[in-house]
Amino acid sequence: MQKIGIIGAGLSSLYAACFLAKEGHSVEVFEKNTMPGGRSQFFREQGFTFDMGPSWYWMPDVVDRLFSDLGEKREDYFKLTRLDPAYKVYWKDLTSTEIPENREELMALFDSFEPDGGKKLEQFLKDAKVKYDISMRKFIELPGNKYSELVKISILREAFKLDMFKSIEKDVSRRFSSQKSRDILNFPALLLGERPSKIPSLYTLMNYADLELGTWYPEGGMNALAQALETIAKNNGVTFHYSTAVKEIKVENECASALLVDDKEFAFDKIIAGADYNFVEQQLIPKKYQRYDAKYWDKRKMAPSALIFYLGIDKRIEKLLHHNLFFDEALSDHGKEIYENPAWPTKPLFYVCCPSKTDGNVAPEGMENLMVLIPIAPDLKDTPEVREQYLQVILQRLETHCDELLKNHIIYKNSFCVNDFRSAYNSYKGNAYGLANTLKQTANLRPKMKSKLKNVYFCGQLTVPGPGIPPALISGKIAAKQLLNEL
Repeated sequence: MQKIGIIGAGLSSLYAACFLAKEGHSVEVFEKNTMPGGRSQFFREQGFTFDMGPSWYWMPDVVDRLFSDLGEKREDYFKLTRLDPAYKVYWKDLTSTEIPENREELMALFDSFEPDGGKKLEQFLKDAKVKYDISMRKFIELPGNKYSELVKISILREAFKLDMFKSIEKDVSRRFSSQKSRDILNFPALLLGERPSKIPSLYTLMNYADLELGTWYPEGGMNALAQALETIAKNNGVTFHYSTAVKEIKVENECASALLVDDKEFAFDKIIAGADYNFVEQQLIPKKYQRYDAKYWDKRKMAPSALIFYLGIDKRIEKLLHHNLFFDEALSDHGKEIYENPAWPTKPLFYVCCPSKTDGNVAPEGMENLMVLIPIAPDLKDTPEVREQYLQVILQRLETHCDELLKNHIIYKNSFCVNDFRSAYNSYKGNAYGLANTLKQTANLRPKMKSKLKNVYFCGQLTVPGPGIPPALISGKIAAKQLLNEL
């Protein structure tokens, strides 16, 4: 039995803790915040319960399989509800489009956008399913340590089907002529940290996840997943230390020997770091053992940060669904102000999550719970004045599209932005989504899971396979398996 220390209680760390404890090892988890989940924490104020970060539950098949890998059933911990419509898109002409769960209705919707739109979508999703199946079966759990992982003949045959050298935008544009079709199909790229013109077409697999596998909501809110994993971990003997920040990784003979917490040392045989990769390497590990220097990190293409508002509204808002995308300004212009010339966006696109449409427990009766998110460039100057300026811009546009007054109905408001991502999660440059999934930052080209220290491993959104809830869980599994393979 090995004694294993884990830094952070985000989803990747939680899964690693469960996996290792199930294998009979002694595991302790150290988390600087007060609860499990990392970015998927929550808070309660004035009768409202706000999920702080992730709000889209996609790829339920992958999550369920990961529970099965632990010898568990997800449904024993929380139930899922499929949202129908999945989400609503608001356009510049003040019209809106609801994305139906029903396949025939979805095809008819795309027929309304352009001639043979449904037929085009059917073929597009068929191709996307191939990418999804191959990626989940062959690539998603590769540790990215050696290029030899990718040169097996069986894998190379499959790789040619993944469209790694074509962009999402190019793939979508050659198939679809209408702007609405293109915007809906380019939308998942926003979750991957770059413009659709820079993300490999491999990631149209996200369209399959979106339009075929559906959008779901976990009973109890998005933190239900973290709570489930914490319960599994505790049932298998894992010890959690909350409000406990690791100050240093002690080193002896090129191995980590202990974690320094406050003024006390905790000795371990192995360590997994699920906290921000950059922070752990630059702040907790002696310089001699840092695999990547500050220049390396500064050259990485980061995914966006976000300006998030948590709003309690004292009335119902008829026109909103659970998920709402506001594409009433140009995606390309907003993208340039995130990726090409980083600046506060002139005409931001934004997203509104209104979980009170699905879950009556997240807001007082007759009221709405809103999380409003604006993607922004990381490392921007974040001030209260700027936050308030954007809140007023967004509220004005919300009132226009929803055709009702909202500003005087806000009974609770809070915000979270670049400075908070840094302070809450030690997030590099205050990013929200890790590294962008560009071709040069995919698979083996992401920061390595294995530290230069012989017994330290990394997991989380800055290493393989990348950002998002299922990838985070898979990252924890890969790190745990790497650790076990080297015992």
